[in-house]
Amino acid sequence: MVVDPPQVSQETLNTLENSLLNTSGNVPLHNRFRALFTLKAFQNDDAVTIISKGFADESALLKHELAYCLGQMKKISALPVLEAVLADEKEDPMVRHEAAEAMGAISAASSIPILKRYVNDSNRSVRETCEIALDKIEWDLSEEGQAHRKAAEEAEIQTYTSIDPAPPTSGLLTEKPSPSDVSDAKINGLREQLLDTKLPLFQRYRAMFALRNIGTPAAVDALAAGFSDDSALFKHEIAFVFGQLLSSHSVPALLKVLENNQESEMVRHEAAEALGGIATPEVLPHLKEWMHREDAPRVVRESCQVALDMYEYENSGEFQYANGLDTATPAPVVGA
Repeated sequence: MVVDPPQVSQETLNTLENSLLNTSGNVPLHNRFRALFTLKAFQNDDAVTIISKGFADESALLKHELAYCLGQMKKISALPVLEAVLADEKEDPMVRHEAAEAMGAISAASSIPILKRYVNDSNRSVRETCEIALDKIEWDLSEEGQAHRKAAEEAEIQTYTSIDPAPPTSGLLTEKPSPSDVSDAKINGLREQLLDTKLPLFQRYRAMFALRNIGTPAAVDALAAGFSDDSALFKHEIAFVFGQLLSSHSVPALLKVLENNQESEMVRHEAAEALGGIATPEVLPHLKEWMHREDAPRVVRESCQVALDMYEYENSGEFQYANGLDTATPAPVVGA
């Protein structure tokens, strides 16, 4: 169901901009994230402009999240900055990949040329993301994609409101699988597709999101098998899916990823945030440890900081996570 974005005052926008951009120099990273997700909820061009300013920051984690939010807002006005981020070969690949994925989420035909240009990028995660984004745009324009979009807009309740990089496998596009969909045979078939490296990534992603929609422990186990893949992008998406599912059954696999010093930073960061969302008691000491580990990459430490804030939110009585106005630094009054 399409919901009209909330009305917002300029004062509110200024306050959130100060918080997101840390103009005071003392806004904790997790509060900047809350400001970001509050801006995302506004779904307007003013919010796009403010979020776009954040790409001047030095935190790859924050910039990655900026790109994600711009994609989820699905505003055409975000495309110029996303294209610039993708084209900046000096930018962290994790940020560039997210910019490409965001273009796939917005799904404008005008993004096809630049995505085709970087489908041969020197960085594998960027290449693979551009490949998937191109397939996503093509699917969105297909008869099945158009029908699915219309059905999603008309649905009164959606379990997963995110715009994912690929739709679930045909037949599992709805979020309420039939009894036959949760059979061992169905899950094993999807597992085979998920792990088949001969298949296009887009097809494997579709199996991934179909398993998410099934959501049983057996489906979680099938997804966890994907952590043996050699693609950091693919593994990071599995961790993201676990963050959507919020199944405690995935905690052991996620902890193993977080604590693996040989694993890609991009995968470990996504595992940390998924653990923060699942927020079961056993994850807390691990998040605290890796937030302070000197041998942990910066993006992993910062992800654990954000994950701990998510953990506290999940175990609190707060109504929503995107409450950036409650934690934001008030905008300074500027004299005429």
